[in-house]
Amino acid sequence: MYPVPQPFEVGALKVSDLHTLYYEVSGKSDGNPVVFLHGGPGGGTEPTDRAFFNPEKYKIVLFDQRGSGKSTPSASTEENTTWDLVKDLEKLREHLKIDRWHVFGGSWGSTLALVYAQTHPEHVKSLVLRGVCTLRKSELKFLYQEGTSHLFPEAWEEYLAPVPESERHDMIKAYGKLLNSPDEEVRHRAAKAWAKWEMSILSLKVDPEYMALAEDGKFALAFARIENHYFVNEGFMRDGQLLEQQSIDKIRHIPTVIIQGRYDVVCPATTAYALKKAFPESTYHIVHDAGHSAREPGFSKPVIEATDRFADL
Repeated sequence: MYPVPQPFEVGALKVSDLHTLYYEVSGKSDGNPVVFLHGGPGGGTEPTDRAFFNPEKYKIVLFDQRGSGKSTPSASTEENTTWDLVKDLEKLREHLKIDRWHVFGGSWGSTLALVYAQTHPEHVKSLVLRGVCTLRKSELKFLYQEGTSHLFPEAWEEYLAPVPESERHDMIKAYGKLLNSPDEEVRHRAAKAWAKWEMSILSLKVDPEYMALAEDGKFALAFARIENHYFVNEGFMRDGQLLEQQSIDKIRHIPTVIIQGRYDVVCPATTAYALKKAFPESTYHIVHDAGHSAREPGFSKPVIEATDRFADL
């Protein structure tokens, strides 16, 4: 990973009457522009996200999506859809006077990267997609209903706890009720339980820093409420839309690298493999000693190789 550069520009971009986005720019002021799309949805960015890119070659753009991180209002699901985020990317690109940029997305960020590229291919130089997610019903079911639960029964039991037994047949829907409860205590308890479930399964070894995040009430509420909002609405897309031939055909000309942890139980490798089969022009790299978290050591080499490959493109 590269040294973490300090931003030379930090701003707030008003994208609607309700939402204002936090954004920052670091690296080389006249460098090759790249935008980093964080996960969740609802996760927000952190300084180490800048370290995926050579700061002597890239103009590195990070921003917090609606309701996430330092964007305001925090945890808001109003006016917050996949298509709103695509429009926000265009507003940010125009605000920064960038014609075309590289797009890097991990987890939910890979979903948003695909949606954005398929909507505005003329503005995308390359795609780097890590821990691929396309929000198909089968993917959501594996993570939140039956699949990962078989591998992490102790964490799953804690995740079940806030939900009445009669409602556990649809955990996403059940948590939607809890996270939007008029009772603040109910909302926060549910948010921490939702966040703790995901933080428990991100990597091969549990990361104490991620577990601490789950206990941060502000982060947990934004993360859980926005994720759940998107998942209840199935990403505001048709099931499998991003893998349809008509969708892939729009981006076949864009150089693309897919990087996937073999033991990822948040976004299992079956999705990355499905994307590779639909998009054989892409480069497919399996990391055999990693789960989902970008912090796992196995990701450093293939990710840096991918961003270095496109640094002069």
